[in-house]
Amino acid sequence: MTYCVGLMVNEGLVFLSDTRTNAGVDNIARYRKMFTWTTPGERALVLMTAGNLATSQAVLSLITEGIEAEAAGVETGEEALPSILTAPSMFRTAEIIGEAMVMVQNKYRRAFEQMSNGNSGATMILGGQRQGGAPRLFLIYPEGNFIEAAEDTPFLQIGEHKYGKPILDRVITMRTPLAEARKAALLSMDSTLRSNLSVGMPLDLTVLPRDAYAFSEQTRIEPEDAGFRQLSDAWSTALRDAFQTIS
Repeated sequence: MTYCVGLMVNEGLVFLSDTRTNAGVDNIARYRKMFTWTTPGERALVLMTAGNLATSQAVLSLITEGIEAEAAGVETGEEALPSILTAPSMFRTAEIIGEAMVMVQNKYRRAFEQMSNGNSGATMILGGQRQGGAPRLFLIYPEGNFIEAAEDTPFLQIGEHKYGKPILDRVITMRTPLAEARKAALLSMDSTLRSNLSVGMPLDLTVLPRDAYAFSEQTRIEPEDAGFRQLSDAWSTALRDAFQTIS
């Protein structure tokens, strides 16, 4: 499994994902689940994936082929996707990724149906900003349709989301400072790591300030990271202290 979370506040966007995948207790591996693209001064995009790994990788391959073909000016077939780096809006970018999802599902539908568990689905979080538009955050479903984060729902999660959701529900609003949103994302992940063994480090963290069109932070947090450990310990202490003060 996995856990990925994207937060949208007035000051920008925060993205955090783990890297663990498993097909049983004795078959655990690491795969990157966060992917980024930038056109300096014009747009910055982040995509996070959860669910069937083969589906996710096939979708990413189609996205990459579309970018490379358009950049090279190569004629492409009917199944080729337009480049997400020249899409006229974030909404159209989400549509392109949804179209890729549907193409993969349709191509391998019969094989997926014959799988023992029949689970071919993948979900994705897309976020970013292009010049002339506001930062936007989408959750793309296996069927290719999607929903968008808004004032009342300023964060989106995929994978094992239930353990990390309570803190986000309590502290995240559109008015939350970007640095505080970053901290909340890390604490949300810490809660998930403690409660679910199918989510694991290292973590990938990306921060996109509003109107920057470039990432202010792209970090891989390893298990021995002192800063993350200090944050986790401080959160545990604060929770214990709060618990003891409640009568």
